[in-house]
Parts: sequence; structure tokens; C-alpha cells
Amino acid sequence: MNRRALLATAVSATALALGGGWLLTRPGSPSDALLGAALAQDATVDTSTIVEMIEGNPDAAVEVIEYASFTCPHCANFHANQYQQLKANYIDTGKIRFVYREIYFDRPGLWASMIARCGGPLRFFGIADMLYDQQHEWTAGGDPATIAQNLRNIGKIAGLDDATLDACMTDADTAQSLVAWFEENSTRDEISSTPSFLINGVKYSNMSYEDFAAILETELAK
Repeated sequence: MNRRALLATAVSATALALGGGWLLTRPGSPSDALLGAALAQDATVDTSTIVEMIEGNPDAAVEVIEYASFTCPHCANFHANQYQQLKANYIDTGKIRFVYREIYFDRPGLWASMIARCGGPLRFFGIADMLYDQQHEWTAGGDPATIAQNLRNIGKIAGLDDATLDACMTDADTAQSLVAWFEENSTRDEISSTPSFLINGVKYSNMSYEDFAAILETELAK
């Protein structure tokens, strides 16, 4: 799905729980007005406001960048397994700088990212863990309104209030910037599948923890 189509469906068709009721934005609504303005400025989107989500030692000599989607089952499996071992042995010990970058294959993936980022850098990885742990539940059925409500519930469990969630989920400018940022990153680094990784600039596909650790140890020994 191209950037315009993803952004249009993400913002204009997102179901939001506002004031205890559902609001599905329709043509002519304020959200559509914001969307139209965003698309009109599509060629000059400013992605410099997007914050990199980083764990571990920011000054480490070894950098791992993960490209993943919150709706990708393989990414959920990676986060339930290899990532937990990497976190314990390399991230939390300060051996590496770990950067998480989102890929948007669909609307729910973008919505999930907006929820995760709604809590800022301090809450991002905790919310990301919840999104992956509960991926099957919040994506079940595929109904946009239900998915949006499920995501809001995850945000509320993470400590975000309704006003904060409303502001995040109706922020067309941020949605536009995130989609442009994802497109820039994935084009530059030639990302075609998730999860994918850059380890000190070298691209790798998904792999076992043992293979991952072997590469990291080689880089750390340099």
C-alpha cells in the first residue's frame, strides 16, 4: 500500500472511542480536513520530529536496528523469544544500542505505532511488549472499530488517559510524518520483509538467537 493510500485509510477510517461513544470520521469531518491539508503538503513532509526509540547504551560501538511491524506474526514471535534473550544479554547489559523502527503494512500497524508512541520514549517499549504479547487478541476479527478500541484499551492499561489517547489517535500530522519516515527508512535500507535487522550497517533477515549472538560477539570483539 502506498503512502497516500495508507495515510488516507489510517486517518479517515480510524474508529475512535470519544466520550464513551464511537466516532467514525466521514468526508467533510475535521479529521478529513486535516488529512486533505496533510496530503496537499505530501512532498514536503517533515520527518525530523519523529523520535528514534532506543534501548541499551546510546554510546555503544555496536548498533542493532530492528525493522518490524506490530501486526507481523513473525515479529511477535521474535519479540517473545530472541528479543528477550538479546535484551537480557546485550541490551540491558549496555553492550549494544538497540533501535526499533516501525514498518507499516496496514492501518492497524500504524494505529498501534501511534498508541505506542503516545506514551513517549519512556513507555514505548513497555507498550510495544503489550502489543506483541496481545497481538492475536487485539487484531482478531479485523473490524477497524474493534481494533481501535482494543488498542485504546492497551493504552489505558499502560497509563494513558482518554484525552491523551484521543489527541494521539486524531493527530493527522503525526500520522503523515510517521508514514513518510517509514517510507524513507525502508527505501534507504532496502527493507522488504519483517523483522529485518541492521547490525552496524549490515542487513540481516530474521535468525535464531544463537546466530544473532555470534554476529554480535564478532562485532564486539573488533
